Amino acid sequence: MEIDWITPQQAAEQWNISSRQVQTLCSAGHVKGAVKLGRVWLIPKDADKPIDYRTKEAHMLVAEPAHGQTSIFGFWNNEVADKATDINRDPRMVSLFSGCGGLDLGFKQSGFNVVWANDFDADAQAVYDLNVEMDEVKIDPRDILTIGEDEIPEADIITAGFPCQPFSNAGSRKGVHDSRGMLYKECLRIIEKIMPKVILFENVKGLLSTDYIDGRNLADVIMDDLSNMSDTGYNVVYQLVNASDYGVPQNRQRVIFIGIRKDLNKAFVFPDKLPKENLNIGNVLDLPQDVPNQVHWELSPQALEMISYIPEGGSWKNVPYEHLAPRFQKIRDEMKKYHSPNFYRRFARTEICGTITASAQPENCGIVHPTENRRYTIREIARIQTFPDTFRFIDDTPRDVTAMYKVIGNAVPVNLAKCIAGAIMQQVFAEEK
Repeated sequence: MEIDWITPQQAAEQWNISSRQVQTLCSAGHVKGAVKLGRVWLIPKDADKPIDYRTKEAHMLVAEPAHGQTSIFGFWNNEVADKATDINRDPRMVSLFSGCGGLDLGFKQSGFNVVWANDFDADAQAVYDLNVEMDEVKIDPRDILTIGEDEIPEADIITAGFPCQPFSNAGSRKGVHDSRGMLYKECLRIIEKIMPKVILFENVKGLLSTDYIDGRNLADVIMDDLSNMSDTGYNVVYQLVNASDYGVPQNRQRVIFIGIRKDLNKAFVFPDKLPKENLNIGNVLDLPQDVPNQVHWELSPQALEMISYIPEGGSWKNVPYEHLAPRFQKIRDEMKKYHSPNFYRRFARTEICGTITASAQPENCGIVHPTENRRYTIREIARIQTFPDTFRFIDDTPRDVTAMYKVIGNAVPVNLAKCIAGAIMQQVFAEEK
C-alpha cells in the first residue's frame, strides 16, 4: 500500500505543536512510521499525534503503581510506560546559555545526549558548532527572550549557566539590577514548561552574596522558585565548589545548584573531592608542537614592563615602586585600605593556576606564563579549563584570538562538568539504563 507522507511543518499544523517539537519526537522514536531521508523527516499522513510526555496527564498515565495497587486506569500500560521512560536511550539534555560547550562536553562524556543548546554570543556559537555534536542540529543563536517554551524539545535535564558578570567580583556586581542578572527567570519559564527530572544552574561565587530586588538573598530566591515550581517542584541543593577538587588545574570557585523533581524522591549528593595530583601548571604546559591554537594575545606595553620584574611565583608586589603606574603606587601606599590585593600573579610551574577569566587581564587573573613574558596561549588556557586538545578554537585573526580568551574564560571546566554529570547519571538515571 502506498503511503502518503507529510513534512514536520504539516504535522505540526495538524497536531497544534511546533515543527521543532515534531522533529524532536521523530528523533526520539515517538512518531510511528516516521523516516528520515538525509536531514528531512517524513511522517505518514495518518500517523497519530504522540503523547506529549512532558504533560501532567502523561506522568499520571505512566506512574508505576505501588505494590498491590492498580494504576488510575485500573491497569499498568507497559507499552506506554516503555515509550515514556525510554530507558534504553541516553538522558536528553537541553542546555541554556551554553557558551562554547565546556559544560555540555563534560555531560556528553558522562553519557548525556545534548538535543538542544542556545547561546546569544556569536563567538561562543562558532566554537560550539565546531565541536559539540547534536544530531545534525546547530546551536540556536537567538536571544533567549525571543524563544518560546514550545520551541524547545522535551528533556530529562536542563542546564543553565546564565550570565555571571552581574554577580562577579571581576565585574560591576550590579546583580539583579543588571538586566543580565534577571535572565535566570527565563530559565524558570522554560523549566516550568518542560519539567525535566533534573536541573542544574552554575554561576560565580558572588551570586551567594547578592540580594534580590525584594531584599532576600538571591540563592534563597532561586531555591524557593524551584522548590515550589508547578504542582511538583524540585528538591534543590547547592554548593560552592572549587574546580581543582574535581580534576581541574585551576582554583576556580563556582556555585552549583542541582534540583531533582520531587516525585522522584531523591536529593542530589555532590561527589567526593578528588586528589589534587598532577594539577600543577608545569604539567599543563607540556604541549606537543602539533597541537593547534598555540597563539597568544599580546600584552600591553605597560603590562609587559610590569611582568618583566615579576619572578615565577611572584606578583606585582615584586615590582619596584618607581616602576609602578601611579594607580598601583597609590594602592601600594595604602595596602590595608585596599585589602592587600595580589595583582599580576605569576603562578609557578609547581602551583595550581588561579582563575582564568573572560577578560584575560593579568591584573585580575592567573593569565601570565610562569617563565615567558606573555599571556598563556589559547591552547594553554584551554588545557587549564580541561578542554581536550582535539577541541578546536578559532584563531584566524587578531580579533578571533581575543574572542577565544573570552569564550574559554566564560566556560565551565570540562572535568568539573564531567564529575558533576557522572554523579547525576549515577544518582538519577543509572537505574533506568
